[in-house]
Amino acid sequence: MVRRQLGTRAVGHAGTLDPFATGLLVVLVGKATRLARFVEAMGKRYHAVVRFGSATDTDDATGALIREFRPAVWPDRLAIAALTAGFVGPQRQRPPAFSAKHVAGTRSYVLARRGNAPELPEVTVLVDRIDVIDWSPPDLVLEASVGRGTYVRALARDLGLRAGIPAHCAELRRTSIGPFAVTDAIAPDAAAPDRLIAPAALLSQLTAEAVADVGAREISFGRRVAQHTPRDVTGALLAADGRLLAVAEGRNGWWYPLVVLEPSP
Repeated sequence: MVRRQLGTRAVGHAGTLDPFATGLLVVLVGKATRLARFVEAMGKRYHAVVRFGSATDTDDATGALIREFRPAVWPDRLAIAALTAGFVGPQRQRPPAFSAKHVAGTRSYVLARRGNAPELPEVTVLVDRIDVIDWSPPDLVLEASVGRGTYVRALARDLGLRAGIPAHCAELRRTSIGPFAVTDAIAPDAAAPDRLIAPAALLSQLTAEAVADVGAREISFGRRVAQHTPRDVTGALLAADGRLLAVAEGRNGWWYPLVVLEPSP
């Protein structure tokens, strides 16, 4: 839809949304598509409803029921708050079988739909914060800030496992990615050239440094340039007029280009 709206094939996105989920998707256009990995690395925030009492094969409401159990007495809010707090920080998480992970070159969800659901290996993920918004059994409403590769569906499943009550993610909405909020987003059919954000604004969380014309030319050839202040960080190198020239790695007093947006003619 965005390709049709803008009349270009050079369109991509930075972070898949689950089919049942709603919310924010960062769409990249033109040369900005090369910045996807930096956007994907940004933290994300979700609003979710975790439904206790039933588990599904997809860990969400679209899947087939695989377990069901409702306790005679539900945990109180303090117990639920303590349960969720135990998931804050770095941890090991097993991705859902119905996910976009590759298994021998094939998407995991493709294998799962064929009846060959793989047991994916655990990976290290980061949950920065979980806020309990409401607990009205069987539904837990929460907001979670998570790092790259963290599945909120898997978090819902694991909350149930730790509580001893099967659970799945009944609703999911992505509310922010890095500095971008869904409240500032537009519908896909509203995409227009005057709604595009400059690439430099896309990476506002990176250390920014302006470079002179000579440095800009060196960068355009993919060559390193000296830093104004030595620092080992990933930085956004800007032209005098604020245009993003490149994303570079700072090392030993030099900027080494990682992605050059304006190569030499």
